[in-house]
Amino acid sequence: MADTVTSQTIQDGNKTAVLKFTNESDGTGEASVKKVDVSALAADSQGNACTSVSIARIYWACRGMGVDIEFDASTNVLAIPLPADSTGDEYYDLFGSIPNNAGSGVTGDIDFTTVSASNGDAYSIILVLHKNY
Repeated sequence: MADTVTSQTIQDGNKTAVLKFTNESDGTGEASVKKVDVSALAADSQGNACTSVSIARIYWACRGMGVDIEFDASTNVLAIPLPADSTGDEYYDLFGSIPNNAGSGVTGDIDFTTVSASNGDAYSIILVLHKNY
């Protein structure tokens, strides 16, 4: 069996992408699962491919489990931990955004790892991302 997950692109524009992710866990959980693949995002109006994203805003609801949002690299770098049994929204675009600071092997992608997932736990996460070229 596996967790039931969905990914939805709400907006994928020249400068901003808005993506929604859900997970209803069977207790399996997720470990460094790619959620944002920058190579799959739309190019800008000049045809330049997106090479990375920075996190501008997060809206979330976690029931039971927590979620670590990670910048993908040879060794992933924790961007933001979302605590279990919490809801919230955070606005990083007030000062720009949270840039990807992953080191060796950085891909520009974003991964999720669930923390202490049990059967029936769930999350819903919306990321507002600034696209970099």
